[in-house]
Amino acid sequence: MGKNRLTAAILVFSFLGLPLAGCSDEERPGPEEAVASLADGISRVDVTGNEFAGSTVEAVNGMLEYVVSGMKIKPSVTVSKIDEVSANEAVATLNYVWDVNASTEDYTYQTTVTLERGSDTGWQTRFRSTTVHPDLLPWQRLVRKASPPTRADILGAGGSVLVRHWPVWRVVLDKSVLGENEYAASVYYLSLFLGLDADALTAKVQAAGPDDFVEVTTVRQDQVSPSFDSEIATIPGADALPERRVLGPSPGFAADLLGTVGPATDEMAAEGLLAPGDLTGLSGLQREYDSRLRGSDAVTVRVLNADNTLDPPLFEAPAEPGVALETTLDLRIQSQADALLVDTPGASLVAIQPSTGNVLAVANSSGGKGTQAALLGEYSLGSSFLPVTELARLRAGAAGGTEEPDIPAEADLAAASQSLGLGTAEGLGTPAFYGGMPDGGAEQTTAADVPGTVLASPFAVAAVAASVGRGERVSPVLVLNPEPRQESGDGKTELPSSADDTPALLADEAEQLQSILRANVAGGRASEELEVLGYVSGKPVMAAAGTAGTGGGKPDHAWVAAIQGDLAVAVFLPGSSADAVAVTAAFLEALAG
Repeated sequence: MGKNRLTAAILVFSFLGLPLAGCSDEERPGPEEAVASLADGISRVDVTGNEFAGSTVEAVNGMLEYVVSGMKIKPSVTVSKIDEVSANEAVATLNYVWDVNASTEDYTYQTTVTLERGSDTGWQTRFRSTTVHPDLLPWQRLVRKASPPTRADILGAGGSVLVRHWPVWRVVLDKSVLGENEYAASVYYLSLFLGLDADALTAKVQAAGPDDFVEVTTVRQDQVSPSFDSEIATIPGADALPERRVLGPSPGFAADLLGTVGPATDEMAAEGLLAPGDLTGLSGLQREYDSRLRGSDAVTVRVLNADNTLDPPLFEAPAEPGVALETTLDLRIQSQADALLVDTPGASLVAIQPSTGNVLAVANSSGGKGTQAALLGEYSLGSSFLPVTELARLRAGAAGGTEEPDIPAEADLAAASQSLGLGTAEGLGTPAFYGGMPDGGAEQTTAADVPGTVLASPFAVAAVAASVGRGERVSPVLVLNPEPRQESGDGKTELPSSADDTPALLADEAEQLQSILRANVAGGRASEELEVLGYVSGKPVMAAAGTAGTGGGKPDHAWVAAIQGDLAVAVFLPGSSADAVAVTAAFLEALAG
């Protein structure tokens, strides 16, 4: 989009930097500055600061706003050339570029405009409708109609559909056609037919105004009978309105990660890529990969006459469908994680498959409120993050599980962290905090000031567990086709890969770490709180748990890193490690059920 603007700007700069043919230094100032100012003003749809022959700035601004109001976007206008007709008159050629949709094709054309030298030697524009478009007559205006294609899907493991632009029925109740004594009957039959909470719907109806449309529910058309709308219509005041909405398999499904879709804000429209109200990604992957998922609108540009009739199209562009975003999320595992965290405020859960590095679940209890703590949270794990400290101690010559030597040096902990995947970013497909040892920079958290502190997100802890389970460092992946993408706007980016400089996790080191984590839940080292993870559904589990201060006066949080078969899980939540262990056990049991 806007691909002609840079070239045009360079041409204008080059042109305006040269004197007009036939002009000399002794002649009065030429029209170059006035034409450049006019082009800039039209581009902003505000020509304040320019002078006009036979009109005022206010009148021209009003005319300009009217003429382009139906386009819903602003043009990019540059100067192509200026011809001096006489000492007091010049004709400028303007290039118009309308970035009408997300495709590579713009609507372009040229117009001409006459300038006259005023009595004070300044140049004035003779502004007409043809200054905006060569075919435009007075009281006509340009109108752009955009028809968006169906937004592309977000897919999960095995090609399962996680999010789709579904045809839906929006069920409403029109109170204006009902008497007060009819509300109860309509609510009763709607609740019975749709399986809704009658008391909650009654309260909603009573709270609405007497002439309001009450939003009852939204249902996917593919999940109800073909006669759904006619059946709803038999209930007094009820109606089923057809719409399309971007929906997941259930409310709150991976909501913070996948994000939301809605009308573009005025701020988004100001960037020139969208018109206000255009359907666009507002958060999460929907925003990060919006251009891919949204595709390109079908567009027509026409002239609208004063009697509201339309002329034949001046410009047409076909729709280009969006491209599905392929992820590794497992629908069943993600659903179980979401359901488990609903009643656990502040919790996050990440699940990774060690054999592939595929991220199977990214869940936050915030339920779509934009708090992406599972991937972006920066938590101190203190100096007791067992996988890292044990690996450093093993490399220092300690036998697994012994108390000697003491906590390893910072350099040894940093090397062990990298071997297990902390701080080594390698193509997840979305921003994440990969963790590691703080470098003492100004941005480290208060809790990071503690010697031996490891910083990590729940995702980073899950990646460490996956590396232990696999026996070598795992490079997690979430988005399988990550290009092209946009800035997420959260300020966090993936770090450059440091894989080439990372000491490898050796097979014998991994085996010893697995033995230590297994002994934590079943054996001589088993703690009372971790024993519940010893055998979940009859399958052995390896795990570590702990608590650490967040810093800044915030309450402590607890973490668990667990491995069962080809599944690695990290759980974070405010509170005790016993609480985090209980959530982990419930999650593993739910998957086995």
